[in-house]
Amino acid sequence: MKSNHYKKVSLGFFPTPVVELKRLSQELGGPTLFIKRDDNTGLGLGGNKTRKLEYILGDALGQGADTIITAGAMQSNHCRQTAAAAASLGLECHLVLGGDEPETVNGNLLLDQIFGSHIHWAGDNRKGEDIPNIVAQLTNAGKRVYVVPYGGSNALGALAFLEAMNELQKQLKIFEKPLTHIVFASSSGGTHSGILLGKLAFNMAAEILGINIDKDGVNGVSLEQVILSLANEAAEMAGLDQRVLINDVRLNSDYVGDGYAVIGALEKQAISLLARTEGILLDPIYTARAMGGLVDMIRAEKFNKNDRVLFWHTGGTPALFAYSDEVSCGS
Repeated sequence: MKSNHYKKVSLGFFPTPVVELKRLSQELGGPTLFIKRDDNTGLGLGGNKTRKLEYILGDALGQGADTIITAGAMQSNHCRQTAAAAASLGLECHLVLGGDEPETVNGNLLLDQIFGSHIHWAGDNRKGEDIPNIVAQLTNAGKRVYVVPYGGSNALGALAFLEAMNELQKQLKIFEKPLTHIVFASSSGGTHSGILLGKLAFNMAAEILGINIDKDGVNGVSLEQVILSLANEAAEMAGLDQRVLINDVRLNSDYVGDGYAVIGALEKQAISLLARTEGILLDPIYTARAMGGLVDMIRAEKFNKNDRVLFWHTGGTPALFAYSDEVSCGS
């Protein structure tokens, strides 16, 4: 694998822990559950985007950039970690956020401001539609601008999760039995594609299952096709012979509810359940929806008691504070 030929910067603390969720497993009476704690990557309160940014911002520095720009929703975890990474590397950071400037600043948005990012409000355009115009303005002002893709999801971001699967494989050696499933939130495709590619590259038996978070695709392309394309582009970059097939892309879209960032009973119950059984916090947008889907599938007996399921916690807990009214569990 040639992925280590790509310039990286060090931004996080790795490996992130893998722990057994004994009380949650007992509560559900289902399979043995584990969690991979990418909420503990360390950068700007952590999250899975730290892995991607090590590769992507390494590329930005290699190209001589002094300014980076990316986009996301108002409470974007990706934007918060990008702002933190830029601050640590001395890069000017511009964030193009969906919505209008709120009266109250909290959650990820508060951290974006603390990290010193320049925020551009984009109304309905939360996926970077306004970036080209802002890049032109910054370039005309003499900035050397590098565009970080939405969600950090490009082939470099997928390479980061190929590397993460190598990390996980080494950690699993202490367990007596292999995993049967790896479950996680799937949104912009980079994490999903890298995990899939890692399964092939390291000959891991576990089934890979993404829980779809967003009804929309990416730039008019289905999420399945995005994942397939990213995985195979990363495979070529890494010098791997393996290629992902469309049938390898398992994506459960049963839990998108009313759409992205619309918090319902599924998410609220998942946050409460994991917090009260394990003392671990989920975020309301991504990991709560994915964990809620996993819990529902366990209760529907989609897994058997002998299965060994790892939930990959991709972070995002600062958003809890921005959605306090929706996720409050009472006393």
